[in-house]
Amino acid sequence: MGIRPGRRFQAPFRRPRDDRRVLDAARPTRDRARPAPLPLPRVWSVRASDIVALVGLNAVVIAGMWVRHGGLDELGDASGVLTAAGQLTALFGTYAALLQLVLMSRAPFLDQTFGMDRLAWYHRWLGFATFWLLLCHGVCTTIGYALGDGIGLVDEFVTLVTRYDFVLLAVAGMACLTAVAISSFQAARRRLSYETWYGIHLYAYLGIALAFAHQLVTGLDFQDDPIARLYWIGLYVVTVGLIVAFRIGQPVATSLRHRLRVGNVVVEGPGVVSIYVAGRDLDRLPVRAGQYFLWRFLTRDGWWRAHPFSISAAPNGRYLRLTVKDLGDWTRALQRVPIGTRVIVEGPYGIMTGARRTRAGVLLIAGGIGITPIRAMLEAFAGRPGDITLLYRAGRQEDLVFRRELDHLAAVRGATVHYAVGRRAIEGSEHDPLGPSALRRMAPDIVRRDVYVCGPPPMMDVVRRSLRTLAVPDSQVHWERFSY
Repeated sequence: MGIRPGRRFQAPFRRPRDDRRVLDAARPTRDRARPAPLPLPRVWSVRASDIVALVGLNAVVIAGMWVRHGGLDELGDASGVLTAAGQLTALFGTYAALLQLVLMSRAPFLDQTFGMDRLAWYHRWLGFATFWLLLCHGVCTTIGYALGDGIGLVDEFVTLVTRYDFVLLAVAGMACLTAVAISSFQAARRRLSYETWYGIHLYAYLGIALAFAHQLVTGLDFQDDPIARLYWIGLYVVTVGLIVAFRIGQPVATSLRHRLRVGNVVVEGPGVVSIYVAGRDLDRLPVRAGQYFLWRFLTRDGWWRAHPFSISAAPNGRYLRLTVKDLGDWTRALQRVPIGTRVIVEGPYGIMTGARRTRAGVLLIAGGIGITPIRAMLEAFAGRPGDITLLYRAGRQEDLVFRRELDHLAAVRGATVHYAVGRRAIEGSEHDPLGPSALRRMAPDIVRRDVYVCGPPPMMDVVRRSLRTLAVPDSQVHWERFSY
């Protein structure tokens, strides 16, 4: 039996005694045009140039310590050159691995500066760099030692692995990193579910831990220089500290403080539901429209999964709303998450917010389920009548989510909403609703507007190309990707 839109799901277990209060707090309302002002996330006084300079300075220090420890003295023959190359690739491969972890530590100052999608992009390519650097370390070191000992490569490798336990640790760590690297290729990512991909990536922590044990025993910087030893231990401590603080400490503290749980589940359309999350003191939770959380629903088979979903209603101090489309795997299970389920959140994250707004005029462009953060922005952004225009692209009429809410908000706010429904048109043609001519007709003053874009990656790429054709400055275009 189907469930009619607007009806809440019935919990498959006995509701807690105060469930009525939870449902009342989480009941959607349509009579408020603007939510009450709430505290905003902290603004960190950190610039991208500061972070890049710090990363570069540490790289110079690492190279300088290698020189100080006599690294250049190894360059007398082929064996020495290869051994020196093995030392350098080990040092910078380890440094790159630590940087990888820092980028994904969920540190709010990094998110504010770069955005999580760009951090994920840097993380991915640093991962490949780490893999190749550490692989070169193993190959160069083995060949260099083989030349120095005057024996074959296979014999040298067998000797290193069987006679030195620390080398076996390094081989095991490299195997973990190899599995992570293979799963990061696009062909592999397309075939793996998010849960499988995420599980494989957890082996990166084991690989780096084994590499650290190997470095402690054999690393040039750990043998005779206590200052260098303290320096490297300090890098590991800072990395672990950021992960513990922001991937464990912050989510636990936020969830304990606000005691979040599912208060209501509402069908929005075919395969699309909105989950209303109620809690305590939500008027003290700093979050902006356009941001997202990593949500962890504490069900029997879902407590270990964390997925990113934007809030689909502007923060109002009474509930948080996320909207989920059935895309398979865990998103299908979320369609029937029981009312009363406890929730743990990480975040908020995201830089596609009003904090980046530079103009009075705004053009919001959404595709498919990408309407979720855009809908929240339409509700929250300040503006006079005519300042805000929304373009919503969907393949079918039934795929339009929140249509009634969007029409209501547009009427109250004096905004303009355009629905572009139908099959894809040839990019750039007169019939392309995302093409330059269509965007110019919709917003003749588009070069003087901020443009916010959210949707499937191919759709966002089309929009960004159209905006470049229209000479919209990059500083006025705001977007984030939500793919892994």
